[in-house]
Amino acid sequence: MKIGIMGGTFDPIHIGHLILGENAYQQFGLSRVIFMPAGNPPHKQHREGQATDEQRLSMVYRATASNPHFEVSLLEMNADGYSYTYRTLERLRAQYPENDYYFIIGADSLFDFDGWREPQRIADACTLIVATRNHTSNEKLDSEIERIREKYHAKVEKLDTENIDVSSHELRAWIGEGKTVKYYVPDPVIDYINEFRIYSKKDNREGSADGNRI
Repeated sequence: MKIGIMGGTFDPIHIGHLILGENAYQQFGLSRVIFMPAGNPPHKQHREGQATDEQRLSMVYRATASNPHFEVSLLEMNADGYSYTYRTLERLRAQYPENDYYFIIGADSLFDFDGWREPQRIADACTLIVATRNHTSNEKLDSEIERIREKYHAKVEKLDTENIDVSSHELRAWIGEGKTVKYYVPDPVIDYINEFRIYSKKDNREGSADGNRI
């Protein structure tokens, strides 16, 4: 089977993550897409004022529940020590050698790929699916894809999709300021954020003064 993997902290998961997962599923004929929240990512060690692991996982479940070809994995959430992509992919390949894995990343991550832990082992273990970003030209991205292919003998494919250029960091800031994230975040996730007042700097659960939910 062809299995897509969407990794990340998902703090919170938003519509951009879901669109990338769905479009990768369609374009590459994937059997399913696994959303894999990172439990202890080495590049995001200081997470004060953000969601707990349990809350992030709950939000991912709520966001993906209505899609029959989306799944959630706890493989990185329960990892001992830091969760590194190469370890996750090699573990999956050892357990399920019959599967082909497609790791879905944004263009920013591809430009940082040389700095990942064990990039060669990542390249050996999967096909990289790269989504474009609005601030990155196609020519620049195509050049970087070719460089990564040559340096690591990697399988790299470009995802043909519209980019939702919003970040979880930006959404957390909006929520903290009482601004709306309607349509950027799935309604079940918004309800959960409201219920537990996640990311709120004050009692900003309702957002604006007219009582609209965030």
